[in-house]
Amino acid sequence: MAPTPSALAGVGAAPARRVELADIVRAYGAAYQHAHPRCRAQRRALSAIADCRTAALGGHRAVCTTCGAERITYNSCRNRHCPKCQRVATERWLAARRREVLPIPYFHVVFTLPHTLNPLAQSHPRLIYRLLFQAAASTLTRFGRDPRHLGGDLGVTAVLHTWGQTLTQHVHVHCVVTGGALARDGTRWIPARPTFLFPVRALAKVFRGRYLAGLRRAFDRGELHLTGGLAPLDEPAAFTTWLAELRQQSWVVYCKPPFAGPEHVLAYLGRYTHRVALSNDRLLAVTDGRVCFRWRDYADGDRVKVMALDVDEFLRRFLLHVVPDGFVRVRHFGLLANCRRAMALAHCRRLLMPGPAPVDPPGSVRAESVRDLMLRVAGIDIERCPVCQQGLLHHVELLPPVPAAWDSS
Repeated sequence: MAPTPSALAGVGAAPARRVELADIVRAYGAAYQHAHPRCRAQRRALSAIADCRTAALGGHRAVCTTCGAERITYNSCRNRHCPKCQRVATERWLAARRREVLPIPYFHVVFTLPHTLNPLAQSHPRLIYRLLFQAAASTLTRFGRDPRHLGGDLGVTAVLHTWGQTLTQHVHVHCVVTGGALARDGTRWIPARPTFLFPVRALAKVFRGRYLAGLRRAFDRGELHLTGGLAPLDEPAAFTTWLAELRQQSWVVYCKPPFAGPEHVLAYLGRYTHRVALSNDRLLAVTDGRVCFRWRDYADGDRVKVMALDVDEFLRRFLLHVVPDGFVRVRHFGLLANCRRAMALAHCRRLLMPGPAPVDPPGSVRAESVRDLMLRVAGIDIERCPVCQQGLLHHVELLPPVPAAWDSS
């Protein structure tokens, strides 16, 4: 089905506004899904992106209290794969984390799966991603508790990413790790060396062993359904041989120097926690069924380059990074685990900063409104009339959803 001119509004060689992912999905998404059926999570992501901030989701009409100007605002989809819906979610998440950062160095450790596992990640994403979190966290926990290194409990925040700069599959987890550990008896804080956390080669070997042991258990329990190109691995002997080959590969673990301070930790987390595979500001144009976007070539001195892909290939790559429904992409371990975080951090803070704990004044801890958040982050007062800049916009009517012309079901 060819896209209609109206569907291509804003998409072309000289668009009236910057091209967005939503424009591409509205113009080509239905035809792509008809030719390449997708799973439920991917269908929902496409539908949400196409409908975001359009009449399909409803909205409201507001009138300025001073000049009477009207403004219609449509609702956001809030889908975590939509590049337009992550700013508010990110800022609210960061506000919660800001009170949890300790006055210590933090390290950045990245665990990467070999690309040999990409086909398995496509057919069993929930299992493959879960094992990645477990293997990375248990590896860091083991090294943290080893008396030859720190001899205590670390705090870890882990963020799943599945993409590279060109939208190809590159499954890895970013871990922000405390530069020190709480002694097992809870009596003292054990600081890490200023520029060194753990030896990365040793981390990589333990990580590889733990991940492959998890895959072995999953196979033995019948959790792997190997069909299509993976069907030959369904035989126990073939699967064992395949695991042995994976064990011979070098797995990549990278540990960056520590962050300069708590604010740098938060700035980093703000960039990574709610990131989607491709942001709208990297899109350049859609011309003759080809999508052009910017990408950074890390192997060539971080040079920024332009890539052009056929629309079908572009959508295929983007959908590789839609995670299963309900899957948690940001997880906390050790001192930061949800079940112990509040008490553990309070105890660590007492050890690091002896003396009375600071007390927040009454009413200082409250949920930040969207208006206050946007004013703080972007300097935009979303309730101020954009016409006269004097009055406030007063909601006068709710607008019900209007069925979308584009349907992803």
